[in-house]
Amino acid sequence: MNDWRDRLREGLEPVLGLKDPRPKMSAYHNLPCAIFHYLPEDEFELRREMSLLSTRLNQKGKVVVRISLAECLHEALAEQAPVEKLADAERNLGVAVAVETVHEVLASYCPLVDLVAKRMPKSPDPLRHIVFITRAGALFPVYRAFPLLEQLQGRIEVPTVLFYPGVLDGAAGLKFMGILEPEHNYRPKIF
Repeated sequence: MNDWRDRLREGLEPVLGLKDPRPKMSAYHNLPCAIFHYLPEDEFELRREMSLLSTRLNQKGKVVVRISLAECLHEALAEQAPVEKLADAERNLGVAVAVETVHEVLASYCPLVDLVAKRMPKSPDPLRHIVFITRAGALFPVYRAFPLLEQLQGRIEVPTVLFYPGVLDGAAGLKFMGILEPEHNYRPKIF
């Protein structure tokens, strides 16, 4: 199952369709997450397939909630570091300073983990709700997805899938956007 469509339909979808998908996603009860990796250039096709997957899961009685990391990033920047200021910082101080500024906003001032957590289902039902965390590529190169999953531990009650634009490196390593050095400490199942 090398093609992401096969992994989505034959690997991930049957797990999400189970009465309780959590045991098949992670061995950790306080981190019921999985990661679905795909090549960054397949983003738009994946979004289409994700919509179809949501529809099929809804037909099985599941409620799919999507959390866009692009929207979370936009909210954090609107609150803490308006785009005009970032553009000025990039022009005057360089790309590295602008990247570090956005990272600091997401890590400390308006934590990405809090923005994601507040978008989780209210009154969550782990047998009914499923969360898709999407648009992770919007965070490149300022914030890696790995710390987000670690920080969400204990804050997620329902099956959650991070859709991850990256390349599998070995059995359990992922290279964010196929560029950054791989992380190998992922505890959730990688589809």
